[in-house]
Amino acid sequence: MRARWKLSCIQNPFWSNSGSVLNHVDISSLLSACGRDGNLQLGATIHACIIKQARSFDFGSSNGTRNALFIWNSLLAMYSKCGELLDAVKLFDRMPVRDTVSWNIMISGFLSNKDFETAYSLFKQMHQLECDRYDKATMTTMLSVCDGPESSNLNKMIHGLVFVGGFDRDVSVGNALITSYFKCGCFSHGRQVFDEMSERNVITWTAVMSGLVQNELYEDSLRLFGQMRCSGSVNPNSLTYLSSLTACSGLQALKVGCKIHGLLWKLGMQSDMLIESALMDLYSKCGCIESAWKIFESTEELDVVSLTVILVAFAQNGLEEEAIQIFMRIVKSGIEIDPNMISAVLGVFSVDTSLALGKQIHSLIIKKNFIHNTFVSNGLINMYSKCGDLNDSHQVFCQMAGKNSISWNSMIAAFGRHGDACRALQLYEEMRVQGTTPTDVTFLSLIHACSHAGLVEKGMELMESMIKDHCITPRSEHYACVVDMLGRAGLLKEAKTFIEGLGKNPGVLVWQALLGASSLHGDSEMGKYAADQLHFAAPDSTAPYILMSNIYSTEGKWKARAKSIKRMKEMGVAKDVGMSWIEIENKISRFVVWDRLHPQADIIYWALFDLLKHMKDEGYVPDERYILHHMGQDLKD
Repeated sequence: MRARWKLSCIQNPFWSNSGSVLNHVDISSLLSACGRDGNLQLGATIHACIIKQARSFDFGSSNGTRNALFIWNSLLAMYSKCGELLDAVKLFDRMPVRDTVSWNIMISGFLSNKDFETAYSLFKQMHQLECDRYDKATMTTMLSVCDGPESSNLNKMIHGLVFVGGFDRDVSVGNALITSYFKCGCFSHGRQVFDEMSERNVITWTAVMSGLVQNELYEDSLRLFGQMRCSGSVNPNSLTYLSSLTACSGLQALKVGCKIHGLLWKLGMQSDMLIESALMDLYSKCGCIESAWKIFESTEELDVVSLTVILVAFAQNGLEEEAIQIFMRIVKSGIEIDPNMISAVLGVFSVDTSLALGKQIHSLIIKKNFIHNTFVSNGLINMYSKCGDLNDSHQVFCQMAGKNSISWNSMIAAFGRHGDACRALQLYEEMRVQGTTPTDVTFLSLIHACSHAGLVEKGMELMESMIKDHCITPRSEHYACVVDMLGRAGLLKEAKTFIEGLGKNPGVLVWQALLGASSLHGDSEMGKYAADQLHFAAPDSTAPYILMSNIYSTEGKWKARAKSIKRMKEMGVAKDVGMSWIEIENKISRFVVWDRLHPQADIIYWALFDLLKHMKDEGYVPDERYILHHMGQDLKD
């Protein structure tokens, strides 16, 4: 029926099936449908008929002029929504009469097509014409493009026009101001608008809470959520609860998150797809992976967001294998995947993950045409690097059309991870020439590379440059890396002096670095000092016991070593088991010390014993300080 009606309109858009002439409301509705459906052909046909049969309308009277303007604005909107802005401009320029709606349609059309300069130029022209006064729709449209720090001045100017135009008490304009201010990073201005609003609706409260969350002001957002519920004047909606759950995730506030989960159950809103994803994210970040999995299993309809969240949940909780298995099931089931999901699974790859599987995912990326996505390419760089394939890692980096700071940092870290400090430093110079600003992660990777290459002076120079030239405040990781660098070079006293210059609480990582360096050089005095400090900073850490026992072994102090191990057992502290791995024919085999679980364990040990015998025959002399208390007497002979 609808198809026949459209066909009759194409033949003669001004005549209905009953034979009566269509009025301006009918034609406007038809043009609106053309714009919504993108039917430019029908819309242009109607435009042609309007021009040819203008006499069918009484355009001469005041009502006729108003009706004509109504149709012209509908034509503008149709061309704009169909993406034909040049035709819209031609029509706009030829219109004998325009009103605020005409200008708003043109401004909105150019903004939708990302032509901010032309839209802003039209806004200025509109402002200069007193006859075409802007309205609240103009204000909210212009505020919608203020979404970054570079737009803060424009945001403030429009705010001034809001006051001049008398729209400061309009709720929709106030909501748009709050949203734009938070997107521009002007938190205080956004909060001030909220505080001064005489009327607020649920969108108002949610806009502030969401803005605070987006700027990682989680505590303020949750505090405002509590005020909203206590006020009783406005009930939260699903987006309000979504913002509060995101704030709980940021703070890892499990108790508050569970209370909100209970409220959602009570209101029957727990099945909302976005809410389910937020709940999974909350529980996974708080370490409650079972709760996250229960929500995932109870989800009636899975989408890309929920699947990505559960992948990240397993990865963040040390369940990398499970994350990979879920991803493989998703691919085999035919569920559509997106770049975010690919990035999530690439993030779980580590040194003991199958390189062959990583290459299969790379092939899938090429097949899906995700290779041009910067985040996916960054994930590939890290994946290849962690799996030991530096050449492919560098090849992905070189083929990237658009590199961001993460791309450069990933490649610099890859060279550092593989002990190639020279290429890491060379890449840093290229990064600066390309105009990419280094971050704190850049310098962390560079100092790490210098540490393993023994480039102490260069490492200290980079540390100084980070602070003075780039105004980056070092984190505990940077200090620990410097201590590790000095310690590896045998400069233990200098490392201690460096720590003493940091202040009262340098952090656990710093003491671990000094203790590790002391173990490396067998310095029990410095090791005891570092171990005591680490005991105080992290009582549950296994590092002081293990590394001190290694130091005592190096010095042949077996009683002290035994005492350290006994103390560790009395404290109930378990030693983290070291692991080796190898990939043969796309299969990963993992081993720990004296591992007998492998089905070919006997053959492997016989091969190792035979290899050690050949090494001895070639002149290899094992350092018995390290092995006497770990190996059988038959290996000492």
